Amino acid sequence: MGRTPLPLFLERSSYRKRRMMDAVKLLVILGACLWMVPVLWPSDGQPGTVPITMSRALFYVFGVWVLLIVLPAFLMRKVRSDLRAEGEPGDDA
Repeated sequence: MGRTPLPLFLERSSYRKRRMMDAVKLLVILGACLWMVPVLWPSDGQPGTVPITMSRALFYVFGVWVLLIVLPAFLMRKVRSDLRAEGEPGDDA
């Protein structure tokens, strides 16, 4: 009877950390979708369309690849800094 009920909502920092980790996980799906875009580009055999050059396609593929390296690194750095800030003594106000 003397048990206090658990809080209904998560703490703000814990919620933000979980959402950032979810964003890192969703980047895998985003990357797969972005790498499928060249399949939708017009090919040489379609009349009335301008085909995409190989150099533009390579810039796109490697641009997506670099983006998929930089974004998770940035998000994980943010998550780690939040974890370090939680572990510091003296912030139990």
